[in-house]
Amino acid sequence: MQAFPLFLCLKNRQALVVGGANPAARKIELLLSSGAKVSVVARTVAGDVAQLIAEHRVRWAGPDFSDGQLAGMSLVVVATDDAALQDSVSRAAQARCLPVNVVDRPTLSSFLMPAIVDRDPVTIAISTGGAAPALARKVRAEIERLVPAALGRVASFADLFRDQVRRSLREPQMRRRFWDRVFEGPVAALALAGDEIGARRELIRLLDGTRNEAAAVGKVHLVDAGAGDPDLLTLKVHRLLQQADVIAYDEGVSARILAAARRDAERLFIVQRLGIPRLAEAEIDRRLAGLARSGKTVVCLKGGGSPVGTILSKDT
Repeated sequence: MQAFPLFLCLKNRQALVVGGANPAARKIELLLSSGAKVSVVARTVAGDVAQLIAEHRVRWAGPDFSDGQLAGMSLVVVATDDAALQDSVSRAAQARCLPVNVVDRPTLSSFLMPAIVDRDPVTIAISTGGAAPALARKVRAEIERLVPAALGRVASFADLFRDQVRRSLREPQMRRRFWDRVFEGPVAALALAGDEIGARRELIRLLDGTRNEAAAVGKVHLVDAGAGDPDLLTLKVHRLLQQADVIAYDEGVSARILAAARRDAERLFIVQRLGIPRLAEAEIDRRLAGLARSGKTVVCLKGGGSPVGTILSKDT
């Protein structure tokens, strides 16, 4: 991963765009949609940028850039072909530790503009690190085809009940399993279809049932991780990796396979303890069974041809 992905809250924050042509207009529209207050620096403004200024949706800050214009800004975008101006703004912004993006100049940028799939409040961002923007757009088109346009409706509906669920289900593990049932079952289907009354009724029924059910009994799933290519994993294994509370793995499991698992799942690393060849299996069985009895879902990954070992260390 060449860049750290994050979502920056810009609502009612100041953003500066340097440039007044169509490339600047596209960035301005994106910033406005996130709630930013946009100022524009450009000698000449045209088309959509001129209209946005005329409608008082953005502020014209003057024809020439100066360092003082960065005061109070939370983000800077440079959308001009002037190479000297690109370099000047980039250096000035980075000197103030301000996030800056220079369009089509990743080496001058401290952040990159991703391709975006907007299903507000669900946002999916795709980036190639500046290497192939056209590929990012292709991936975005594929995701837009697969993700329902009304997906944001499901997220907004769930948000209405988030505090109530937190008060009703004290255990984080129980809450996570509850939400898994919500998003994989009829509640999400009803919300997606626009039947909020039906979705609300089904969610309350599910919440009451979850609150009153006996303590969950966990499971241990033994999974052959194969040759280490995540593209070869079955859909069932992908689903298990996302549901797991604990991932146990040996030295034969590739980092690419582990990357497909829940990031907040507990990891148990298994290696062979030299000189004690058979102790390993009993020790692993004992530890994994104990985790399952405590209600956790455990996925035990074994790499192809790697020896069975004992659990020596734990990291979370």
